[in-house]
Amino acid sequence: MPFLVLLPPSEGKAAVAEGAPVELASLSLPGLTPARERVLDALVELCRGDEETAAEVLGLSKGLRGEVARNAGLRSAPALPAGELYTGVLYDALGLAKLDEAGYARAERSLLVFSGLWGAVRLGDRIPAYRCSGGVKLPPLGALGAYWRRATADVLPAEAGADGLVLDLRSSAYAASWKPAGAVVERTATVRVLQEKDGKRSVVSHFNKATKGRLVRDLLNSGAEPETPGELLDVLRGLGYLVEVAAQGTARKAWQLDVVVTEIH
Repeated sequence: MPFLVLLPPSEGKAAVAEGAPVELASLSLPGLTPARERVLDALVELCRGDEETAAEVLGLSKGLRGEVARNAGLRSAPALPAGELYTGVLYDALGLAKLDEAGYARAERSLLVFSGLWGAVRLGDRIPAYRCSGGVKLPPLGALGAYWRRATADVLPAEAGADGLVLDLRSSAYAASWKPAGAVVERTATVRVLQEKDGKRSVVSHFNKATKGRLVRDLLNSGAEPETPGELLDVLRGLGYLVEVAAQGTARKAWQLDVVVTEIH
């Protein structure tokens, strides 16, 4: 069983000029299809109504009001593989297009991208550009984090498998969509990125994303297949990262690893 890496999506999406629309039945994790249908229907209905209301629900600024109209046309909008659609800091640093064939194959097996609209997708899943963050309260479904947590409860454990590492790099909005439980917790590791400057350490959001992207890229390129958080710790240190154990995992809580950076690239 390859290790599993849980990623957030990005607000930035590549422009999709043409192509066939999304086919929900063709997406990975077919157990999520009914839940995806309900979220897609609710989002399209919201965005076909009053623009001001839709923008408020989705948390869109005036400069992003065009996203409402785009969401309204999601059923017929051209789709693109998720690995090409998501852009932004983490995905730029990850550089999927620059991975060699073996590295990209590992990415396809290992990476799972969480989404407020789709629940979770694999890199090859073809989806249209959209705007719907994991923190949205979408009428009539309510908070999407809680909605997806119910939907993923019976689906995601199978993706995690009976053994093997789960590397959880999601932001809090998407971490709410599925919480590893049972035996999975003890083999799950989360990562916090700290910047060290003048002897002091602090969390910096932008560089947190970039560092996580580079970390996943290096892990994929290395060909390593860590099976436990302890093995991951050794692999990352071997790749030149300064990594410390902030909290060891228990039966109820994942491992927390701190990656300390002293120079921002």
